[in-house]
Amino acid sequence: MSSEPNATPSSTSKKRHALQGTKVLDLTRLLPGATCTMLMADLGADVLKIEQPGIGDYNRSFEPIARKESGSFLLLNRNKRSMTLNLKSAAGREVFLRLVREADVVVEGFRPGVMDRLGLSYEKLHAVNPRLVVCAISGFGQTGPLREASGHDLNYMALSGALQLFGTPETGPIVPGLSIADVGGGSLMAVYGILAALLARQGTGEGQYVDVSMFDGVMTWLAYHGADTLFAGIEPRGGERPFIGSAPCYNVYRCGDGRHLSLGIIEAHFWERLCEMVARPEWKTDQWPQGAAAAEQFRELSALFASLPLAHWVDRLARADIPAAPVNGIAEAFDHPQARARQLLYECEHPVEGIIPQLGFPVKFSGTPAEHRLPPPLLGQHTSQVLASLGYDGESIAEMERDGVV
Repeated sequence: MSSEPNATPSSTSKKRHALQGTKVLDLTRLLPGATCTMLMADLGADVLKIEQPGIGDYNRSFEPIARKESGSFLLLNRNKRSMTLNLKSAAGREVFLRLVREADVVVEGFRPGVMDRLGLSYEKLHAVNPRLVVCAISGFGQTGPLREASGHDLNYMALSGALQLFGTPETGPIVPGLSIADVGGGSLMAVYGILAALLARQGTGEGQYVDVSMFDGVMTWLAYHGADTLFAGIEPRGGERPFIGSAPCYNVYRCGDGRHLSLGIIEAHFWERLCEMVARPEWKTDQWPQGAAAAEQFRELSALFASLPLAHWVDRLARADIPAAPVNGIAEAFDHPQARARQLLYECEHPVEGIIPQLGFPVKFSGTPAEHRLPPPLLGQHTSQVLASLGYDGESIAEMERDGVV
């Protein structure tokens, strides 16, 4: 793994970051909010993670545990500061409102109505700071019959129609290996909404409320498969439609050594190359067979790929410039030359954990690059520093600690 990218003091002092000067108050827990605010922090936003005293972000306790901290927490919270604050106390709310006066963004991931019950409604926050952007990430959004319903990634995937696209006719829907609704429908849509609201503020002078629903977000990813339903009256299911398992040209095959190969052929010229390579020129005009013809084509390709090990097929397909790739394990993916060239894994130093790995930055900028500035924070690591910056003296801070406010 490489060391911290773009992390030398000299380079930091000269660079301008895309979100430099943007102050974000992060009230979220778990994956969707943490990913959202880390993406903003990587681009220079000053993200202050506000956590419950004594408990913190629930993700801090998730296995695997490194030395003392959760591995997933360490991968989701770089470039942030942490303070503890009891928002159920009057003193805690007063501290929060002081922070709001100077903030640009508040991100929260509670169920709808919780901020209102805490006395921290959007209207209250807007009155304190009209330029504030408040982003609420929830399962089903702030309106509708399910606004207060409990749920997690799998439930949003199921209800949106996306889950039935995974699996085969034999297995039925399966649990996806990635949190698609949480990150794709939640984190990324939240970043998109926040940045749009900050851009709009340049013209209006005012912030606004950004309502992000993970259910909404993942449903908007259904353009290709939704077209089957909306324009052809077809209900797409895993293993029954092209691109979700029915097409031999776009599928996964087991090789002779037990490893798997992904074949991702869409364009006709790539398919024709494969047909020549496997000595089946008659298939050139039958790239998208259906029913029994598809089953037979898949069976023949399966037998072919099962005859030799994965490395043979990867090399042969690459030399023919046919879209294909091995199904890597995560360790293999991290060590791949392409991943290393793109700095998708690097190391940083943590005050408790020592040298720890970090996943790299997904977007590269020529002028305002993402940068590693701070390791993932300890719970409440910056509480005293933040309170002092708000004008609280040492005696007041000690009193808050005794009272459980921080």
